[in-house]
Amino acid sequence: MLEGIVENFPDEDILKADGFDSAVIGIDITTMRLIYSKLQCIEVLILEADLSYEEALEYLEYNTFNAYVGEKTPIWCDDTIF
Repeated sequence: MLEGIVENFPDEDILKADGFDSAVIGIDITTMRLIYSKLQCIEVLILEADLSYEEALEYLEYNTFNAYVGEKTPIWCDDTIF
């Protein structure tokens, strides 16, 4: 998904969250902010960092989901609750 977005918007400065390329689910074309699946980010940490679901969620909430890094801060889609 990310590769397609970057190819379709080559002139845009798109802010990416390191290590979570596979969790990109889209882009807000109004603000050119990437949209990430929170659930897929959690799954990345479970698989790659060998964390439990709770540990991964706590880590991401503290370090990633609530961080503001400027006007291009990614959008975190809360798909953890069905």
